[in-house]
Amino acid sequence: MDIAIINRSHHPLPSYATPLSAGMDLRANLDNPIVLAPMERRLVPTGLYIALPPGYEAQVRPRSGLALKHGIGLLNSPGTIDADYRGEVGVILVNLSAEPFTINDGDRIAQMVVAAHEHVAWRPVESLDETERGAGGFGHTGKE
Repeated sequence: MDIAIINRSHHPLPSYATPLSAGMDLRANLDNPIVLAPMERRLVPTGLYIALPPGYEAQVRPRSGLALKHGIGLLNSPGTIDADYRGEVGVILVNLSAEPFTINDGDRIAQMVVAAHEHVAWRPVESLDETERGAGGFGHTGKE
């Protein structure tokens, strides 16, 4: 799939790290390092602007290594970039650890997955079909 992209960063375009990767790493595009204090959140710019085709979204997801090793996550995760958005791709990082964390220019801060989606047409009804689960919610299957 061909997607139009403007790269105003001084980093390479996002790419797949391995042949079977689903996501492409996004890099911080910074003039100066950002220090995230514990429990602080910040919108980190990437310098990227994309034009997705209709029927597609880009999902911005956390990087597992940052989460496990440093307690760095993404708020609004996965973040959705709609096909009609033309602004800069930004990443909302949060420091869930007890230590400050420094983000440097070029650091891989998130991953982006491009995925197809459907639009739905609601069909109002008076009742829904029965299933074995029914209205069972969180934890309804119990422990084994």
